[in-house]
Amino acid sequence: MLLGALGVVYGDIGTSPLYALKTVFTLDRSLTPDAPDVFGVISWVFWSIILIVSVKYVIFILRADNEGEGGVMALAALARRALLNVSERRAAMVLALGALGAALFYGDSVITPAISVLSAVEGLEVISPRWEVIVLPASAVIITLLFAIQRWGTGRVGAVFGPIMLLWFACLGVAGTAEVIRQPGVLAGLSPTYAALFVVDHPIIAFIAMGAVVLTITGAEALYADMGHFGRAPIRRAWFVIVFPALTLNYLGQGALILRAPESRDNPFFLLLPGWAQLPMVVLATVATVIASQAVITGAFSVSREAMRLGFLPHLRIRQTSRRQYGQIYAPGVNWSLFAAVLVVVFAFRSSTNLAAAYGVAVTGTFLITTTLFLVVAQARWHWTTGRLALFGLVFGSIELTFFTANLAKVTHGGWLTLLIAIILFTVLLTWRRGAELVTARRIEREGPLADFIDTLHATNIPWVPGTAVFPHPNKETTPLALRANVAHHHVRHETIVIITGRTANVPHIPWNQRLTIDDLGDPNDGIIHIGARFGFQDPTDFPEVLRRAAAHPLAGRINLDPDQVSYFVSKITLRCTRQPGMAIWRKRLFIALAHNAASQAEFLHLPEERTIVLSSEVAV
Repeated sequence: MLLGALGVVYGDIGTSPLYALKTVFTLDRSLTPDAPDVFGVISWVFWSIILIVSVKYVIFILRADNEGEGGVMALAALARRALLNVSERRAAMVLALGALGAALFYGDSVITPAISVLSAVEGLEVISPRWEVIVLPASAVIITLLFAIQRWGTGRVGAVFGPIMLLWFACLGVAGTAEVIRQPGVLAGLSPTYAALFVVDHPIIAFIAMGAVVLTITGAEALYADMGHFGRAPIRRAWFVIVFPALTLNYLGQGALILRAPESRDNPFFLLLPGWAQLPMVVLATVATVIASQAVITGAFSVSREAMRLGFLPHLRIRQTSRRQYGQIYAPGVNWSLFAAVLVVVFAFRSSTNLAAAYGVAVTGTFLITTTLFLVVAQARWHWTTGRLALFGLVFGSIELTFFTANLAKVTHGGWLTLLIAIILFTVLLTWRRGAELVTARRIEREGPLADFIDTLHATNIPWVPGTAVFPHPNKETTPLALRANVAHHHVRHETIVIITGRTANVPHIPWNQRLTIDDLGDPNDGIIHIGARFGFQDPTDFPEVLRRAAAHPLAGRINLDPDQVSYFVSKITLRCTRQPGMAIWRKRLFIALAHNAASQAEFLHLPEERTIVLSSEVAV
């Protein structure tokens, strides 16, 4: 598991040395390669990694797991659950904040593969300028292969990538150590006093540099989002034993090289190596950056499923890729959408230096949102004292706010891209949730009370036909539209009628012994029962399995609940855009477009196609 975590979780932050210091010293040429500036930058890098990654994320944020799952949406669900008994309005606000964090994370997921792969392949230019022409096509081929292998699953990918990343971190440490031994004075940069002096002596230059220093800690949010894939313990051990020491040594080595040879600041990572090692390192760096992209891709899969379960996205096709780890999944729609966006970004920006200007805004915004949600959880769930909350918010919030503000200067130079992606996706998330609320309200009006419908069946003596009909339905208060249509058109009812309601809780997993409730709806002899099933937002919504589990319940003893024999009747809603109040027309059209492209309800509920009947009904939006 530790090797798997190395291969998936730490690829993003582990490849930051490729471009981070290069960007710091080329972003603004007023930053000089002399001892005060180099020590100041190294100090900022080191203490940013210590405070934001080691302390905030690895020690504190990983504690805020939602039944083993991480990521901004899982944290938002945890915060919402903690606030539900306090204030429903505050609970709704933190969930919306989580959706904003998810949207920013998607923006990061587009930029990370592009900048990582480009920065590695650009190492060819260090060896020979003649190879510049193949940088873009080679990057495109590598990115294509990366997204193509996602169907194998995180576990297999991590098993392959883990040993490679172990070699990568070993090379980082060795390359940095060699230069540190040559220039041991660079160790003085570990003192926080140099970071303070750097800000005091050059406040404007330091503020600009902060926009690039943040590149050294990108990947921290992916670290948290991928927790469900490997667990907290392997992630922590891999960080403190392998990743953190290797990163520290490499950044120190790059700083020592810039002091010794100022011209090396244009690409200190590759120039840190002897000539014979540069080409092999380009190859290893290329593989490592492919792995770096894996962290945000798998994180995007997890965030997407959490958003779907919490009502912010329509049903997506999700494939479980591991029988042991619920968090290991593959989402084809998310995968290929990311692939298309990454390719567009690569050919639009054409170099890692240009992309660095777009990087950072989404990451730092997600940092701030995560800190805010964590404080909510710490107060409402763990009952932290006011002083402890204030100290946490002051230390981490002030640093992250500085990073975020410094990155706002990048907006006109490419930062607009991640903000645009985040705004679009945030709009999509809120539109789907609001549209689903409107459709649910209008659908309930048409369905009518279930108790009245059952009374009508009893009173009219409608003929019974053999068999079991199963009707998936959101609740047991109203009548499934498919049941109404079936009785109205065929003037018969099945001998056994089962209404199943599935609900998603704000926890990742619910054991089967706590999941099911069965209700005979007041008459144990009329063959009509209701089954309620509660799912965690990481549990598969498998209705045939619900029937198998319910068959052993006492209330189901006289009813045939063999999932291989029953027929499923699904209500399909056809949406029609109207000018009724509730949402703007353009948002209604967006909602309808999303609904058209959603996975079918039968597929989402794991219903067998050969025994599923879909009955359509129109609902105005």
